Amino acid sequence: MSDTAAVSAKTPVDFWFDPLCPWAWMTSRWVLEVEKVRDIEVRWHIMSLAVLNEDRLEELPEEYREMLATKAWKPVRVVTAAWQKHGADVLGPLYTALGTRFHNNGEGPTLEAIAAALADVGLPADLIDYAEQKDFEFDAELRASHKEGIEKVGQDVGTPVIAVPGPDGEQIAFFGPVVTPAPQGEEAARLWDGTLAVASVPGFYEIKRTRTKGPDFSNL
Repeated sequence: MSDTAAVSAKTPVDFWFDPLCPWAWMTSRWVLEVEKVRDIEVRWHIMSLAVLNEDRLEELPEEYREMLATKAWKPVRVVTAAWQKHGADVLGPLYTALGTRFHNNGEGPTLEAIAAALADVGLPADLIDYAEQKDFEFDAELRASHKEGIEKVGQDVGTPVIAVPGPDGEQIAFFGPVVTPAPQGEEAARLWDGTLAVASVPGFYEIKRTRTKGPDFSNL
């Protein structure tokens, strides 16, 4: 079997992310771990918490309102511009570079961190100009990608959204799982298998457990 055939035989996993979201970041690191132990291939897509919440900012706590109204737009615009100008293959590496700086290194979604992430993956420095572009050139593409993901799960959730082929060929889509820290190795595989199992049940809606600590939002 050729390498191309081997790749095409993998199960496609569509993953919608907003680079600002620490929960999506943890889930993305988990799904990349799953990619090592299950025959899946992650395909990255953009969604936007700023788009999701732009008509309901007044309903949110003040700290989230400020973050979504200002900070959330810059990184997602740069990622969208990179995708449109350089293809979908840049999304995974750029997301990793941004997330490492925003979340792991505590730099937050600053223009300096975004510019450094572009340099980390060898993308043109002038992509940073899209961060504060008044009439964003690729706004329609950003919103179309966001809509594709969020319509699979509904407006009452956020990022990440994951979609996989179901047993009947129809996509199974779900929000999450929300997990921290990201499981590794066989633990990652067990969570993947369990997530697919519950998501494939037509009547399944939600499962939650008590948590005491989540990601640190203070650097955003």
